Amino acid sequence: MPNRLAAEKSPYLRQHADNPVDWLPWGEEAFARAKAEAKPIFLSIGYSTCHWCHVMAHESFESDAIAAQLNRDFVAIKVDREERPDLDRVYMTYVQQTTGHGGWPMSVWLTPDGKPFYGGTYFPPQDRQGRPGFPTILNAIARHWQTEREKIETGAEEVVQALRRYASEGPAREIKENDSTEPAPLHEAAGAAFDRGFQYFFEAHDPVRGGFGGAPKFPRAATLNFLFRVAALQGAHSAAGVEAIKMATHTLQRMAGGGIHDHLAGGFHRYSVDAAWHVPHFEKMLYDQAQIALNYLEARQATGIEAYGWVARDIFTYVQRDLTGPHGGFYSAEDADSLLAHGSTEHAEGAFYVWTKEEIDTALGDDAAFFCSHFGVKPNGNVEQDPQQEFVGKNVLLQQRPLGQTAALLKLDVETAVEKLLACREKLRAVRDQRPRPHRDDKVITAWNGLMISALAKGHQVLAADATAENDYLATATRAAEFLQSELWEAESATLYRTWRESRSDIPAFAEDYAFLIQGLLDLYEAGFDLRWLQWAELLQGRMDELFGDAERGGYFNSRADDASVIVRLKEDYDGAEPAPNSVAAMNLVRLDWLLGLPGARERAHATIAALRRPWTTHPHALPQMLCAVELALEAPRTVVLVGEANAPELRAMNAVLHAALGPRRAVLAITSGAARVWLGQRRPYLAEMTAGPAGGAAAYVCENFTCQRPAHTTAELRTVLAGRTE
Repeated sequence: MPNRLAAEKSPYLRQHADNPVDWLPWGEEAFARAKAEAKPIFLSIGYSTCHWCHVMAHESFESDAIAAQLNRDFVAIKVDREERPDLDRVYMTYVQQTTGHGGWPMSVWLTPDGKPFYGGTYFPPQDRQGRPGFPTILNAIARHWQTEREKIETGAEEVVQALRRYASEGPAREIKENDSTEPAPLHEAAGAAFDRGFQYFFEAHDPVRGGFGGAPKFPRAATLNFLFRVAALQGAHSAAGVEAIKMATHTLQRMAGGGIHDHLAGGFHRYSVDAAWHVPHFEKMLYDQAQIALNYLEARQATGIEAYGWVARDIFTYVQRDLTGPHGGFYSAEDADSLLAHGSTEHAEGAFYVWTKEEIDTALGDDAAFFCSHFGVKPNGNVEQDPQQEFVGKNVLLQQRPLGQTAALLKLDVETAVEKLLACREKLRAVRDQRPRPHRDDKVITAWNGLMISALAKGHQVLAADATAENDYLATATRAAEFLQSELWEAESATLYRTWRESRSDIPAFAEDYAFLIQGLLDLYEAGFDLRWLQWAELLQGRMDELFGDAERGGYFNSRADDASVIVRLKEDYDGAEPAPNSVAAMNLVRLDWLLGLPGARERAHATIAALRRPWTTHPHALPQMLCAVELALEAPRTVVLVGEANAPELRAMNAVLHAALGPRRAVLAITSGAARVWLGQRRPYLAEMTAGPAGGAAAYVCENFTCQRPAHTTAELRTVLAGRTE
């Protein structure tokens, strides 16, 4: 008989609907039951494409014996971390602070009023090598709850107070005797943080295999964003600029050639378990696709090398084909695990993606030798580090060398090698598509859709010359924004919602949803100059300020003030797999100030930066995206105003010039209609006076600190003006 999770929208919760555990969703009913029955809460947090979540579910939550323990002694609650990132952040902070590590599934025991007193991540079903198994943990906690409840509740209250101190003061730090109580001016602190952040990544960079540090290796996009900003600030040809671009592009090259890259269908897996990007954790997340695509687009801008653009297109093709719903919204993820074969009940990680040499020989025939040489396919498998023996005899495709070298090795001309590789790729993808596909989480998350909208908008700007009906990135981004506005935005109450699956959930959006969507809308406006996106961004920023702003200390809390079930409101202080909402919000506010002169935006941007000043000054490598916002906040406003017809080739060509190369950030406005002139002129009066070029042609006004040069009327003139401003 299904439990209460069967009625939930979340695919993750529904995956546990048939467990013998009497799961409840997070909410008043669960807490009321815990209080009425005087039981502690067992809180399990995960997500639907999480490999170790599946493992613990199969081992423990599907066990009748373990379920009987849970049902007898605890009130069990399941939470999808993708639906409730605020809860995940609170309890993950507790687990990390008390155990020194974190991850999913996250297992936390709470008092009936939600205060944590014990936690961890994955627990095995039996005691192993001195480590207690899940049943042992359950028995111990139940026994202590019965005999020492008052002590447990006192300790849990102390934990909550510590979390609240963490929320207001940040992590504890050593106070040195010579610490100055007077903070350095912002520009001095920013300069020192940039230098320390760059030095940290320089020392951590793996000069052979790319990336930063050893295994496991994550494609942390914020790090590469920071390095490209260093290059833009210092100049691409300066010593620091050259080194920054070298580290970023070397990492991107090795990622593109590694097994973390899906060489057949495009897109990137979550991370690599080894230091060479070879064997990935095979899940694919929407937020990774969006941010990694941006990294490759900036690499193309920084170097002019077309290969980086190819990888970005590869990602976009994957997202458009496999992660885009018929409604236009983007799905969340694809699982790492899949069935070994049709009709099988056995799952394995990577089963959909790995190959035996025999399978490739059969599919490719005479071309197999070429393909196997290029991707390191071996008869006995190419996975050397396989402690769990999961990939015996299997191959994870790993590019051995540039295609030109493979062509020379096999005495082929490059054009023939390219055609052969593309043909092999299509044949193998067709074969692979006959396998059982991994589970796809078809939940639409507002924040992650905002990130993808940004990436596609940037793709339109950088790759505009390649636009076709199949890869019209602006159209794809626009459809997604329209879907979010129609399905996840309630205009009457001015409320944004977090998720959609089959219909809208009842979960209001969090700070990251507002921040990432506002960023996406600003990028979408600058890509196509549709005024409605700029108008919605302005409205959303106002709501974000009201719902999440910290009027006392600055910055934004992750969660709203009106959710009493959240024991403490935290501010994210780490740019990890996703950037921290405050990092993105600070940059959004600066851009809105430059674009519209939004009242108070500049002050709120500086207050947000000040609120996170301790972490970005003491550990700048933890907040590289925030450093990018700090850089922007210290600059004089730089804007370019385009005037002309929206679809005029001249205006589009001028916009393409603005995004052809890596350089200083600019806000781009366009007056393409009378309505745009009036609306923008109400916010920036000087805009109303700008006119188009001769005979109705386009004009570009390059402005700094709202002082504008004479308009450029051709792309050549615009390049000349821009060159004069960046020398």
